[in-house]
Amino acid sequence: MIKVGIIGCGKIAQVRHIPEYADRPEVQLTGFFDLNQARAQELAAKYSARAYVSYADLLADASIDAVSVCTANQSHAEITIAALKAGKHVLCEKPMATTLPDCEAMVKTAAASGKYLMIGQNQRLAKAHVKAKELLAAGLIGELVSFRTTFGHGGPETWSIDPGQNTWFFDKNKAAMGAMADLGIHKTDLIHYLTGQTVIETTAKVVTLDKRDTSGKLIGVDDNAICIYRLSGGAIGTMTASWTYYGAEDNSTVLYGTQGIMHIYDDPAYSIKVITRSGETILYDIDKIQTNDKQTKSGVIDLFVDCLVENHAPAISGAEVLKSMRAVFASIESSQTGRTVAVNHD
Repeated sequence: MIKVGIIGCGKIAQVRHIPEYADRPEVQLTGFFDLNQARAQELAAKYSARAYVSYADLLADASIDAVSVCTANQSHAEITIAALKAGKHVLCEKPMATTLPDCEAMVKTAAASGKYLMIGQNQRLAKAHVKAKELLAAGLIGELVSFRTTFGHGGPETWSIDPGQNTWFFDKNKAAMGAMADLGIHKTDLIHYLTGQTVIETTAKVVTLDKRDTSGKLIGVDDNAICIYRLSGGAIGTMTASWTYYGAEDNSTVLYGTQGIMHIYDDPAYSIKVITRSGETILYDIDKIQTNDKQTKSGVIDLFVDCLVENHAPAISGAEVLKSMRAVFASIESSQTGRTVAVNHD
């Protein structure tokens, strides 16, 4: 039996982590910690577990094998590093951390501890993305020339466990970054996954255009990020992340190749639509992308548990996601300096 602790009992923990762990017969939800003690105690009672007064106390419990870190962005690195040093495997929510040195320290600590560090980049597990990667590798649309990938919705204030304009997502001290860290990391990581290439250069605008706090002032983190990425294979494309799509959510990717165009989650009827250079249309009805309003099983927790049961490192490791975080931080630098920035993957 794998004993799991949950650190941070907000919306992502309650919607994804906790119920998905509970679905696995090999897992026992053993401990809960949240800054809101009543919330942790309520969940502990529901799952016949224990509520801890601090995350340090939870990590000190030698019976706990692994933890999910579902706290606000700013504390990801601190808690993850402490958990790894305490001998726990860690599944950390995205964004991995709020500075590049922190991300690198997480990866180094995981390697030194011999414990697994996985990051919750669930877009890699969406069925149409898995199929699209296969089709691209098989040459269905030829060599990749350009791309556009987008993730936009109306903002996290309706998603948070404490909804409204006071959500921690808008608090720079807790979140550090906004739409870029919330949504942009997903699509940056997805491009790495689909293409097998890395972003080597970025020209970006990471800005606050519309979101306001309760006082009417623009929030302290970005609500839009628009990046032009150059990949290691030569293709150039755009990545857009937005909290100001006040209508239907957009979670689409379009790949433009020398032999055709592949639309992924860009058509309401088909999860993949390929239009070849000769004019043939190839349709794939695989699944529907999940939205904030229509949550489906992420696959992240199942993958993490499988790694623990089968004793193999996760594909979505901290080391793997570090490449995407480097592109995120380079994009922020590009926006701040007004210059194109090379992404250092050394």
